[in-house]
Amino acid sequence: FPSSTCIKIWADTQRDLDIMLQREREEFLQPEEDREKVMKMLATCYIEYLEIIRKLKAAHDHLIHQQKRAAVQKVLDGVMGRLLEIKKEMVALEKTECPYMDDILMDLKRVPEDIEIPIPEYFVKENLRILQEREKYLDEILLNAGLLEQERVTAMTLEEGVKVIQVAERARQGRARTAFMKKIYLEEKRQAKQEEETGNNPDAAATCIQKVWRGYSQRKKTEKLREEEMIFLGMNSTEMINGTGEAQFSLPPHLEVMSSLQIGAGKANVLQGEVQEKEDLSFLQELRKTEGPHIKETLQDQISQCFIECRHITGRFPDYPPEAAGGSKAIFVEKHPQQVIEELEAKREAERRKAEEGNIRKISKETSEEEKPPKSGKQVVDVNWKMGPSNFLSILEEGSSQYKVFWENRDNKSDFLQDHDPELIKGGEREEVEAEIRVQVDEVMHEQLLKLKLAVDGETGLGRAGKEFGGGKKERDTENPGKRGHENLMLSLACRTIDSLYQELAEEGLLIKVKKVNLSDYVGYYDCLRNVLRDSGVHPKPSIPEVRQLVTLYGILPLGSQTVHENAPLVKSLLLAGPAGVGKKMLVHAICTETGANLFNLTPSNIAGKYPGRKGLVMMFHMILKVGKRLQPSVVWIGNVEKVFSKGAAKGEEETNAKRLAKFLPLFLRAVRAKDRVLLVGTTRRPFDANMGPFCKVFQKIILVPKPDYLTRFGKYFNQALWKLYILQRGGALTGLLNLNCLARVSDGFTQGHILDAVQTVLSERRLLQMPRKPLRSAEFLTALARHDPVYKEEEETFQ
Repeated sequence: FPSSTCIKIWADTQRDLDIMLQREREEFLQPEEDREKVMKMLATCYIEYLEIIRKLKAAHDHLIHQQKRAAVQKVLDGVMGRLLEIKKEMVALEKTECPYMDDILMDLKRVPEDIEIPIPEYFVKENLRILQEREKYLDEILLNAGLLEQERVTAMTLEEGVKVIQVAERARQGRARTAFMKKIYLEEKRQAKQEEETGNNPDAAATCIQKVWRGYSQRKKTEKLREEEMIFLGMNSTEMINGTGEAQFSLPPHLEVMSSLQIGAGKANVLQGEVQEKEDLSFLQELRKTEGPHIKETLQDQISQCFIECRHITGRFPDYPPEAAGGSKAIFVEKHPQQVIEELEAKREAERRKAEEGNIRKISKETSEEEKPPKSGKQVVDVNWKMGPSNFLSILEEGSSQYKVFWENRDNKSDFLQDHDPELIKGGEREEVEAEIRVQVDEVMHEQLLKLKLAVDGETGLGRAGKEFGGGKKERDTENPGKRGHENLMLSLACRTIDSLYQELAEEGLLIKVKKVNLSDYVGYYDCLRNVLRDSGVHPKPSIPEVRQLVTLYGILPLGSQTVHENAPLVKSLLLAGPAGVGKKMLVHAICTETGANLFNLTPSNIAGKYPGRKGLVMMFHMILKVGKRLQPSVVWIGNVEKVFSKGAAKGEEETNAKRLAKFLPLFLRAVRAKDRVLLVGTTRRPFDANMGPFCKVFQKIILVPKPDYLTRFGKYFNQALWKLYILQRGGALTGLLNLNCLARVSDGFTQGHILDAVQTVLSERRLLQMPRKPLRSAEFLTALARHDPVYKEEEETFQ
């Protein structure tokens, strides 16, 4: 979008957000008895907030001005967090993760696609360079460890090479000779036809020449105008295809028309990302230049003043905090003695007042009980609903007020270069520059402190910090000999770098490469007949779009945004349950792709023989926690998780290790805090085989992943129905002999994995070469599909 369009979208969205905040103040602050009315209010706010997220995402993705993007991102994080809070209230009210909202969508004149949750691009774009370097480093580790398959090039003998060249050259000569002879034949035929039509009339010949020339000239002019227009729009498809060499593959006929436009749009997005990245770098450089000297001078003054005050109170200069403790930042966290005395006095006064109020309340309660008549009948319970407190309304109100002060009445027409405003340099960028300068200030001030101690107090500089971090260790070890092994383990991990731990986990196969797959690739459509089941009192299974929404809400949004993860209702663990082949593993990889997360694989079969015994598991979990927290976001995936919580006694070392894993998972989740963007995801095809008590305690959210329905398999009016999509992706062509309706009906009960495997089996390389003379038929897919067992009704009922 042009900059003016983005600013207009932002302005309109801010007005819509102000209306929503006013509505929340009016509707949600008062208790409400009618649960249906409450549900309607919550669902309406949920849908309206989704529309606001969609508009803010569009504005943020296309804005270049760094400070405007930061302001939009702050509001966008607040709206996403508020959406999660409303979702929590809806789930608590309806006792289901998929509440019924069809009537509300009809009232608002919306379609079911309007409640799809958009995923902001800045989740990955902000750290794109770091993620690319990390992916390259992981590829090197896996390649050196022999865990990554490399393309093998087999060398030819001289005779084989000569034979290949001879065959290719003879074929080329044959094609060239055929084309030459065809050209001569067509030229002779054309000349004979012209002689028959024109005869010996020079006027007719001149008219023919004029017609050919004018047509040729006009075609050249039109082609030149189109080329200039494409260059102006940044969508010159010829240059892109020939320059980059990316378009060296053949597309199906129905996609060739849009290929050049899609490539052009992709290049435009890349160029826009480069401009945004340059704007970020120039913004930080300008910030260092304008604010750096002032920040440095202020820090030095504050640290010097702290030294003088501390010596005045304690009689000696303090020890400079080490870098591990935060350097000079730790000085301002600690309080001097006078502050501690004042706080203690205030605390005692508060406790005294609280005790007095408690005594008064106790006396009044006793007197009221004496006056009350004895109870009779049922006790009255307050059933009024009231909205819980929010951590995001203050963020939204602050963002709205900042927009009104700084951006609403700003003249954007004169800001052609999209330069930042030095007066608005605050927030995260300023903190980043301050952290860089603080390191330099710490070195200078540490030397000054040593000189002051030597000159004034005659100290050498080794104070309490040296004793605290270096001394007294032997005594502690001898006092607690039982903890010595655990402390030695923690010490060995603490001494290792993140890179070494990262490398070890990758070489052991616990840190795996993420498959590039987006959540939008998980294809499925809404089932409009679910209302019939709901009206009959049966709770329907979640549809595929609802699974996408739940994965986005509980997995992608919190992992992608630090603000959302710290303040939204915390979800540490997620379970995806469903039959084999419905796409559970694909959803795990989609979460990592959309957020740029690391993926740790703790599937029982994958950890068998690695880190055996209790100490080995302790070490493994500590390594994963340390790497996952430092390089967050991170996803810890356990496939076939029902084996970890299996019933009965363990048989063999592998099952013992897997069952031991179940005891460590609650401790692992307890170690994950709100600031740590780490998510535990389990997948299972047989959840009913697990011991349900501990199994359900570990996973906060359980999502049932269904098999595809008829509309998803066939989708006559959709371009991404499963059969059609998989056949076209494989390179097949749709003809009248291929009845997709028949295939969709026959494949009822089969999963996405079954359908994909059937298409890949049929459309081999040999079959694709035969396709021009032998079109595809429906019967070809039935044999491959019949090799799989469908999901029977009994299994579906067990899942339900």
